[in-house]
Amino acid sequence: MARQRYRKSRRLMRHARVRKKINGTLDRPRLCVFRALNHVYAQVIDDREGNTLVSASSLESSVRDQRDGKPKTEVSKLVGKLLAERAKDKGVTRMVFDRGGYKYHGRIKAIAEAIREEGIIL
Repeated sequence: MARQRYRKSRRLMRHARVRKKINGTLDRPRLCVFRALNHVYAQVIDDREGNTLVSASSLESSVRDQRDGKPKTEVSKLVGKLLAERAKDKGVTRMVFDRGGYKYHGRIKAIAEAIREEGIIL
């Protein structure tokens, strides 16, 4: 239990360090990613107004229907594609990537690459 708290506090410290440097605007909002044990969540945030413009997660019905039997990284790609489509509908073409204190590999990398494949600049 102590190890789990230590890992979480270290991640939050890394996230705070990243957040000092990254700020989302309406022209280039922040793409924030959260990775839980079984699911992944992503949202596009305008920090100046404090509004979430777009969000997507692996719990949504459109992703849930497609995720049966797929590994977590494949599900993360689906979430990235869904988020990119919603962002395009809102007129967002550029974002700042906030990895949330996680290493840039695995599910975090899969979301970023899926969004880039849809034509959004990170």
